[in-house]
Amino acid sequence: MSDLFSAAAEQHLKSRAPLAAQLRPRSIDEVVGQQHLVGRGAPLRLLVETDRLTSALFWGPPGTGKTSLALAVAGSTQRAFVQLSAVTAGVADVRGVIQQARQRLGEYQQGTILFLDEIHRFSKSQQDALLPAVEDGTITLVGATTENPFFEVNAPLRSRSTLFRLEPLQRSDIAELVKRGLRAEAMIADDDAVELLIERAGGDGRQVLTALEVACAIATNSSHVTLNHVESALGTSALRYGKDDHYDVVSAFIKSMRGSDPNAAVYWLARMLSAGEDVRFVARRMVIFASEDIGMADPQALTIAVSAASAVDVVGMPEAQLNLAEAAIYLASAPKGQAVAQAIWSAMSDIKNGVVGEVPSHLRDAHYAGASEIGHGEGYVSPHDDPSSVQHLEYLPETLSERRWYRREEAEEGSGDADR
Repeated sequence: MSDLFSAAAEQHLKSRAPLAAQLRPRSIDEVVGQQHLVGRGAPLRLLVETDRLTSALFWGPPGTGKTSLALAVAGSTQRAFVQLSAVTAGVADVRGVIQQARQRLGEYQQGTILFLDEIHRFSKSQQDALLPAVEDGTITLVGATTENPFFEVNAPLRSRSTLFRLEPLQRSDIAELVKRGLRAEAMIADDDAVELLIERAGGDGRQVLTALEVACAIATNSSHVTLNHVESALGTSALRYGKDDHYDVVSAFIKSMRGSDPNAAVYWLARMLSAGEDVRFVARRMVIFASEDIGMADPQALTIAVSAASAVDVVGMPEAQLNLAEAAIYLASAPKGQAVAQAIWSAMSDIKNGVVGEVPSHLRDAHYAGASEIGHGEGYVSPHDDPSSVQHLEYLPETLSERRWYRREEAEEGSGDADR
């Protein structure tokens, strides 16, 4: 009787669970996104389908499907599946799971997969408690973390686990989740309402399903979700940002930085971020800009831009907007120069048009037997051995010795284009 009541209570809780929890996949085939891991022939799929998954770490931003992947594994394996959260579980809980796993293995020859969510919240001693059972195969550990496991997971535990990196969900993945969510809620939605949900998702599947669930609740007297319902659920108004706006706004952003207007650069950056633009796209454009429009006029600009792009992955949104804004202001304020860009563009153009020459003999590889017999490397003197060799050695083909692609004076002149 108690089992009957427990089952009824569990079913009742499941029916009242958040939409994101209701749509958890039951097998690897139901997983949305992360095709580099679960697509046909992908590594995680192969390991799951053959039931040969070893201990693993799922690392990725919130809402990218770490728990969903783990539950998909649970539905596709013959092993027992136990789920704990590092937020609430302690060493005693872990030891209990390990003891049960040993008993299960001895009595039924059945292995155990322990899914530990938020594994980075476990202390060093708590993680150490897992190590012996992972080493001897008593449990197969699957840990999920939003933090860099190279910093947050003990090296011994990490070295015994396969690292799977999850990426933010793509627009098509988010659209599929919205479609499934509407089906589960027995609702329909206007195209502009769906588009706003997708734009605001930021690659976070849980966030979009939460917003959709609220929008459906607001539209409780109807089976039809409108743009107004989604705006109310998100607490924001829709910002027009179609395909043309994407190109126009990023163009305005780049031209504002090129024009040394940090105020305008921050505004256009805010427009893109508010519209749900892919932050990695924004960061990539800034990295390109640092070399194309600044270059040697301020070599530090590239370091700043690359650091901001890295911060996007490490910090994530919305906090990464601070890193992007700092970089945009720096790039807009930096002196401008196109000497680097013009150098590579003109060199590539000349080579494409057949302007090539033979490698001078003194520059050719001489690190093999017989090279000296055909004159390779003859006459070459390293500047480390004789600094004066820089002045009398020619590094271009003889036929191209008069050509200049990088003009240092252009970079120096560019350094005065803008004031810090």
